[in-house]
Amino acid sequence: MPHDHGHAHLDPASGDRRVAVAIWANGLLTAAQIAGGIFAGSLALIADALHNFSDMASLIIAFAARKIARRPADERMTFGYGRIEIVAALINYTTLIIVGVYLIYEGGMRMIDPPEVRGWWVVILGGVALAVDTLTAMLTYSMQKGSVNIRALFLHNLSDALASAAVIVGGALIILYDIRWVDPAITILIAFYILYLAVTEIGSPVRTLMLGSPPDLDCGAVVEAMRGAGGVRDVYHVHLWQMEEHAAALDCHVVLTKAGWNDIEGVKVKTKAMLRDRFGIIHSSLEFEHEDHAHEDADLYGHGEVGKNGEHDHEHGIGT
Repeated sequence: MPHDHGHAHLDPASGDRRVAVAIWANGLLTAAQIAGGIFAGSLALIADALHNFSDMASLIIAFAARKIARRPADERMTFGYGRIEIVAALINYTTLIIVGVYLIYEGGMRMIDPPEVRGWWVVILGGVALAVDTLTAMLTYSMQKGSVNIRALFLHNLSDALASAAVIVGGALIILYDIRWVDPAITILIAFYILYLAVTEIGSPVRTLMLGSPPDLDCGAVVEAMRGAGGVRDVYHVHLWQMEEHAAALDCHVVLTKAGWNDIEGVKVKTKAMLRDRFGIIHSSLEFEHEDHAHEDADLYGHGEVGKNGEHDHEHGIGT
């Protein structure tokens, strides 16, 4: 079954404008919440302002990553700059985890000693925050389907929108019934949800940065398909990884039969076409070896034993 890399495409300039609008919106919201929190004497609003400031930082990181990722490969970054978006996603997910832990701590302290909260200010500024967070989530929704960087950003703002809704509910309960403990209780529940989102999503960028094989690609099927190709006796030292979020790559040694060795170019063309069409592997580097001179007992995956002088122990072949 082909490895599907299809995803929603959006004009880069249009996407940049969306993220820029979201940055300005969160910046204005942060300033408004700080001013409102100082005026109302509400530490909760100031804390939420700091939370939104972290959102603005996440937006700036994502915006910069999008710009850098479009740079062409050069002598310093021969694979290109596409992985900067993976790094940005990791930073943003890590930020989410830190924010979640901080909110649980703050919520716990306020459960012990609930502070005096001016409910109307909480409801009004919570409503403004909900509007801004919803706007930001809407701006990034269509973009997040094709980018782990923007997905981290989208989840960041979605969690903020849910938190703002909960803050409004808490403020209303404070106004109506003077239930002050409900604000930290709701904060703790939202914090656990934020942690759930971050922990379940952070594995993808970590796997990519660790050069893990694409999660939706059956490595065993790739190996068997190559072994079954005409003129191929075996493969070893197989490396499968993601060059970028949507670009799978393969590097391996291919042991050819005598007939295959006499038609190296034909075997190469057919093998590369099979890898592209069946598995979506758009970049493959194959080192061909004659079966009479192939490495014996070589590891299927990885580099194998490291020999003297730090060189990997394998026979020389023809790379292509």
